[in-house]
Amino acid sequence: MRLSTLTAGAVCAGISVAQTGVVSPLAQECDPSLPAVVCVNKYASVMPYHFFRPVFNSTSEPTFGSTSVPNDTSFAQVANADFLVFDRQRGLELLGPNPSYEFVFKVSPAVHEAPVYVPAQNKLYFSQLAPPPGYLPQLVIDLNQKPPTLSEFLSDPPVYAPNGGTFHNGLVYWAASGGNNSIGAGEQRVGVRTLDPMTNKTTTLLNNYFGYYFNTIDDIFVHSNGDVWFTDPQYSWFNALTDTAPQLGTATYRFRPSTGAVNVVEDSIIQPNGIAISPDEKTIYISDTGAINGLIDMSLGPQGVTVNATGKRVIYAYNVSDDAMYISNKRPVYLAQDWVPDGLKVARNGYIVTGAGKGVDILDCYGTLLVRVQTNYTVQNFAWTGSDYKTFWLMGQGGVSKVEWNLQGQELK
Repeated sequence: MRLSTLTAGAVCAGISVAQTGVVSPLAQECDPSLPAVVCVNKYASVMPYHFFRPVFNSTSEPTFGSTSVPNDTSFAQVANADFLVFDRQRGLELLGPNPSYEFVFKVSPAVHEAPVYVPAQNKLYFSQLAPPPGYLPQLVIDLNQKPPTLSEFLSDPPVYAPNGGTFHNGLVYWAASGGNNSIGAGEQRVGVRTLDPMTNKTTTLLNNYFGYYFNTIDDIFVHSNGDVWFTDPQYSWFNALTDTAPQLGTATYRFRPSTGAVNVVEDSIIQPNGIAISPDEKTIYISDTGAINGLIDMSLGPQGVTVNATGKRVIYAYNVSDDAMYISNKRPVYLAQDWVPDGLKVARNGYIVTGAGKGVDILDCYGTLLVRVQTNYTVQNFAWTGSDYKTFWLMGQGGVSKVEWNLQGQELK
């Protein structure tokens, strides 16, 4: 009896220290000719113990590559790669034979958003938000120059704090997120505005919901029928881009410029942020960045944001009705593995692309991570440029970068 007990104890002791199923190596070069491209084998689904990745907070943003895995030295390659490939076949296909990443412009640590490519000019417009509060000039990259140049421009009248942007029928559509009683020699409120890039003239299409101020109007797209869809979180108040506390709950809307009608289409998301539509216009994606939230108290004024890594940082997919009037069948497709899913667009082949922390994630239509582009700054948004829409520009807090690859953006007309 005692012998059996001792034997069982020894066996149990052996089981307790053994680890099975470990992926080895966790990471490796996909191709010796592409040293900046690293393949993560089987999504590193079983790591050798002991591994640990700290959660992000308001002062720290640990990336996947910062995960401590002392018992697999191959994982060190992850932190230094420009591209991480999680699905070898589809990932290498979208990268193409000669992918490249280049840090092009150093910009201020302010948030940089709303990139819009104007094909007729071969220029890329984008915005700089506060700090400093009240900053009105926007930025433009002239892609006709070799190398491209970066300069400021001021529209007439100026648009305060564009946070999202798109291109439709020759016009830039801005999701203008700033609201102030006295800015640029006049009052501005959160709304939808257009910019004619040929004349530099802007027009306000929408600035209220039955007299209430919108909160932020963060991201935007235009349906082929002319309807404007946009998200309305509360970040402008948290970040002191508006002088009035939120008057509306967070929601996503559909706006018909021809009639002025505004319809709420989604109100279940904590902080609706990015919004994008598939090329066939049958699916809409909206990101919830409720992990970054804040306090609403007019008497205290803007208090900045709070960060909770266990809060919402998810992209949801919805079916679009045949008449494109409403959406249904909400379902989660991606939990951001880094920070929160901010900028959101859909590539020409239907892949979902999102700016998430220090990089951009490329997902299939089901939300499976295929590739990550890694940066040394937090990416807010991005846009495709060029005649073939294969040049990909990223911008955010402190930097503007460029990627050359095979993944094509949608041609906005």
